[in-house]
Amino acid sequence: MNQASLIHSPQPSPAVVRQAIEWMIRLNDHTVSPPLRQRCDQWRAAHPDHECAWQWVQRLDTDLHSQFEALPASGAAINALQATAQRLGRRQALKLLSGLVVAGAGAYLARDLTPWQQWTADFSTQVGQRSGVALADGTRLLLNTDSAVDQHLSAKQRLIALSKGEILVTCGADTGSTTPRPLLISCQHGRVEGLTGRFVVRQDEHRTRLSVMEGRVLIHSLGSSPQTVLAGQSYSLNGQRAELLPALDMDPGAWADGLLVTRDMRLDDFIAEVARYRRGYVACEQDIGQLRLSGVFRLEDTDKLLAILAQTLPVRLKYRTRWWVTLQRSA
Repeated sequence: MNQASLIHSPQPSPAVVRQAIEWMIRLNDHTVSPPLRQRCDQWRAAHPDHECAWQWVQRLDTDLHSQFEALPASGAAINALQATAQRLGRRQALKLLSGLVVAGAGAYLARDLTPWQQWTADFSTQVGQRSGVALADGTRLLLNTDSAVDQHLSAKQRLIALSKGEILVTCGADTGSTTPRPLLISCQHGRVEGLTGRFVVRQDEHRTRLSVMEGRVLIHSLGSSPQTVLAGQSYSLNGQRAELLPALDMDPGAWADGLLVTRDMRLDDFIAEVARYRRGYVACEQDIGQLRLSGVFRLEDTDKLLAILAQTLPVRLKYRTRWWVTLQRSA
């Protein structure tokens, strides 16, 4: 697999996602035949988007059950839904499940199933892609893998809204206005203001991390005065407060050069980072997650990157398909 296929392969289309849902419905029947399961495996292996859609649907199914189980009388509700789906035809069951997905896991869908951010954002990248853009005010943005941003320029401010992923910002001199306007970056967990230099903003599910490479950045938190972050510092924002982070086990800006630079990083954390840059599923088994590694790794070909791990650590790669990789302890 070459890097071009990782970068230019589109997100799974709604039609492919519906195919994955239909396969799941058909295989939920306990009387299903082995040949049907084999056909499903063949469908999953036929294209990386098929496997991605399958994994998303499986996670959605698990999330839905978890949400229902948290409700009173959840067992009866789930049994009733499953019985109803079995009585319906496959087309009707597909509509039923699609409705449940939207109602029960809307936030998950918005994040992972339908790439609305990429479709509607001013600037975006796909999985495995990086993209740079120069804004009219002189600011430069570099978007990391699977990221999306919007820009909002007004007479009073320059606002960059990060809706997904990670960006490296190089502050501009605000050439688009005679009156200096603040450069603000908003995200799910807060807002920062670029004063000078370069900095990285990375938005994850539960926090946003700010890392300053050069210059100074202000953090605007709820209920507190603006907090200055200097070059070499990293902070974590959770929507309520900002906390100074200890030295990171990964260079927060190396991805801008297509690199992953680690310092005594846990293997499970490393694999989770690599997973951001490739389609499909990659993970390591729990008994090797505590292994540590340091080094410089190129992100242009994640298959080669994973192969290096098998040469330097007591692990081996198990490929279920080209798009499903598990690291296990070597014999």
